[in-house]
Amino acid sequence: MGNRVLITGATGCMGAAACKSLAAKGVPVLMACRNLKKAEDVRADILRSIPAADLQIRQLDLSSMASVQAFADGIQKGDVSAVFHNAGVISRNYRLTQDGLENTFSVNYFGPMLLTLLLLPKLPQDARIVSMVSLSCRYVTLSERDLRPAAEDFSQLGSYARSKRALLSFSLELARRYPELRVNLADPGIVATDIIDLGHWYDPLTDVIFKPFCKKPLAGVQPALRAMEATDGPRYYVGKGSKAIPGRYIDPDLDARIWKASESIINKYVDSSSRRESGGSDRL
Repeated sequence: MGNRVLITGATGCMGAAACKSLAAKGVPVLMACRNLKKAEDVRADILRSIPAADLQIRQLDLSSMASVQAFADGIQKGDVSAVFHNAGVISRNYRLTQDGLENTFSVNYFGPMLLTLLLLPKLPQDARIVSMVSLSCRYVTLSERDLRPAAEDFSQLGSYARSKRALLSFSLELARRYPELRVNLADPGIVATDIIDLGHWYDPLTDVIFKPFCKKPLAGVQPALRAMEATDGPRYYVGKGSKAIPGRYIDPDLDARIWKASESIINKYVDSSSRRESGGSDRL
């Protein structure tokens, strides 16, 4: 299974588009999906147009830290050369997972963070790690308290934006702690996917009035695909190009505090003996 690109949320519109685009280039892909039946359907659809596509499927539920641990345990050193944190959710209501985490933060942030930390010892020293963030990050602030929101703090779009802002912060701190990695961010813009169906009465209207003007999934995933080919980082991939990380997101002190607070939350799921030591090539 060596040298695969791991894509989370591979059954979603952009995840499937990323799988197909990479398969067309002959890149082997590991599809990490919550729903195995949907994953089989996506793979079958890709194989109809690209018979030689090398697509493997494994179950991963980012709302369950046990699932993340089990998934990571099944990855061997050298299996994966790149990770694309594509999976994302806009939860319709406030809900805690079995781990006691707010669902949006679990899927969009804590799951990807834990997965990254568990995979680091098994990845190449210069592995590519791309996180799908959101333009909504610019409209929210982030603090340690936001990582464990109470019911009264929850809102569909606000919680989504803060969870993506946390993923952005984690990615930048990851790049500082592991400078040999190629860590980059991708902003898809506004894409016509199911994630923007918020469960409101006006959703059918947005399908007619709003979605036709949004990007198609294949266009939305292009920044991430280019980020996965990058030889440096971190940079912010958006539209048809890339740029330095916007100044509004440069706050090393905040990133370090968010990392520390997040570690205190997920530490019980991480065996310290499985981590890669930061700042160099030695492994614990």
